[in-house]
Amino acid sequence: MLNIILFTLLLIILVFLTVITYSFRNVEEGFSENDEHKISVSGISQGFIYTSLVCTIIGLLVVLYIALQGTPYEPHLMEWLNLIVRLMHITFGIAWIGASFYFVFLENSLNRTDNVRDELAGNLWAIHGGGFYYLEKYKTAPKEIPKELHWFKYEAYFTWLTGFCMLFIVYYFNAATFLVDKNIADISPLVAVVIGIGSLVLAWILYDLLCKSSLIKKPLLFSIIGFAIASGFAYFYAHIFSGRGAFIHFGAMLGTIMAANVFFVIIPSQKAMVKAAKAGKIVDPRMGKNAGLRSLHNNYFTLPVLFVMISNHFPSTFGNQYSWIVLLALSVGLAGVKHYLNLQEKKQLNVWILPVSALIILGVAFMTSPQKNTNACDKEISFAEVNTIIQTRCIVCHSAHPTDKNFSVAPNGVIYDTGAEIQKYKDKIMQRAVLTQSMPLGNKTNMTQAERDILRCWIDQGAQLK
Repeated sequence: MLNIILFTLLLIILVFLTVITYSFRNVEEGFSENDEHKISVSGISQGFIYTSLVCTIIGLLVVLYIALQGTPYEPHLMEWLNLIVRLMHITFGIAWIGASFYFVFLENSLNRTDNVRDELAGNLWAIHGGGFYYLEKYKTAPKEIPKELHWFKYEAYFTWLTGFCMLFIVYYFNAATFLVDKNIADISPLVAVVIGIGSLVLAWILYDLLCKSSLIKKPLLFSIIGFAIASGFAYFYAHIFSGRGAFIHFGAMLGTIMAANVFFVIIPSQKAMVKAAKAGKIVDPRMGKNAGLRSLHNNYFTLPVLFVMISNHFPSTFGNQYSWIVLLALSVGLAGVKHYLNLQEKKQLNVWILPVSALIILGVAFMTSPQKNTNACDKEISFAEVNTIIQTRCIVCHSAHPTDKNFSVAPNGVIYDTGAEIQKYKDKIMQRAVLTQSMPLGNKTNMTQAERDILRCWIDQGAQLK
């Protein structure tokens, strides 16, 4: 009954806030362009109201989840939340990363010398979609701020918000399954969630302090110390969370730093520049340079973050014994690829960055390759032995009718109800249960090493159904 009351109340608040956003828009239209009252109203409508909308929607989802917890509708709700929020996250992420790539490309490709007016930092001719475009970048600000000025910020904000929601939907609401691995660290789901959220805050604080220190003027030393800090987080995550949980939190850490750069540094700097220009004051060029540097950092984070977003599909990475080294090596290799592309846009030839980056990535592929079976298979394994293990450890999820509360259907459609189905997916069993040991999830059914050895021997012997 309480859940119904809370849900109804939050729904009413959501409708009320939605109506208010349109009311504020009508009020804004009654003020002149530079009226301070309009600026104040705009700040309230875009700040407090939108934040309240997001919090109310999250509250509705939490109440709905609590109400359906333990019922047959819980996995169905989680599946659709996963689908909808994941689609939103990918969409906003494409917009944000696309904008990052585009504006760094513009910065790298500007004509800065030929027939460039004094107030300009550069210009660029481009053609796209059947049309010609001419772009100019000012050193500080134009003499008159245009009436229509587009701000690139909501792509970043909503990418982070939807990503944070995904953390809850996939990892925090099901922390016992997806985040905690008792074989790695015997912690409770609540402790794991608190550690995860706290680490994101700590990472931003450390990064921000590093950027505000004198080390920012020494790029090489700054990069070395930054990499050392990132290495510490990767090592910590790999020794406190499950493999998938460790990787996703490293990506969430980078994503949080990127979004915080936009919210706390880039947009405030741009607002200060616009305010100074409107007031006819001299715009401090250091604000633009600082915002540009943080934006460049974000640009280098993009490929490692994209890798983490898809990493849960590749257990040879997060399931490796030295997963944190795999994570760091791939991040460095991918950042190196981005650096090469940035230099190419500047028309600066570099002959070693791309090959070295490729060698790092290929080295990780070699490092994660399957090892030879050191445990001798001194007897022929029967399918009956294998089937007993599968039915005991795997069938709770991988069945036409899963009994695990987190799944309404078998993950990825993999079903082990019959011998033919087990034989069909023998390669997946080898990869997930034997080589990377990423299944069962969090080893919640307590599959033993001896059982994994039996599965490997059976597959090595030809996976016969006898």
